[in-house]
Amino acid sequence: MRQRLRPQSKLPLPPAARWPLVLIAAVLAVWLTRSSSVAVRFTGHSILIAPSRTTDGTLLPVEATVRRIIDGDTVELADGRLVRYIGIDTPEVRRRVNGRWVMEPEPFALEAAAVNRELVEGKTVRCEYDVQTHDRYGRLLAYIFIGETMVNEELVRRGMAQPLTIPPDVRYTERFQRLAREARQANRGLWSRR
Repeated sequence: MRQRLRPQSKLPLPPAARWPLVLIAAVLAVWLTRSSSVAVRFTGHSILIAPSRTTDGTLLPVEATVRRIIDGDTVELADGRLVRYIGIDTPEVRRRVNGRWVMEPEPFALEAAAVNRELVEGKTVRCEYDVQTHDRYGRLLAYIFIGETMVNEELVRRGMAQPLTIPPDVRYTERFQRLAREARQANRGLWSRR
């Protein structure tokens, strides 16, 4: 009879021993990319490696003030750039007819825009980028944070948005899907029975 070999259990490294390894991994990742278009940021116990410049060399804002709300998932920054939130979709406030924008809000569009306004208008936000930095309309694509609160996530949690996964920008897809299920089960926002 053959004896089964069991893998030996690995003891977790103490926190003091992890940081040098994390730092080495970050330096190695930046060196491997050999690009000045990468920003490395430590977030809690993880490292975020994200683009800091567009393909044409334009700097991407890391922190910016929101000038105004376009709708539930799009804002205008103080410098005039538009930012579309990655990974979510809210009902549309307006639509294009014969080259002009017409106000025809879908159900919950005004509510989603109001929650977005409450969360970010006039405030300084932190932008976190994924693989793609712009959409086909030229808008920046970002996860938006106020302090430790991710606005994209908060809109889904409140039931004002639903997940919209467009690869390769998939960093928080599972979180958004879990929060949407919870909002649906709790009948919040879009999922309420009016």
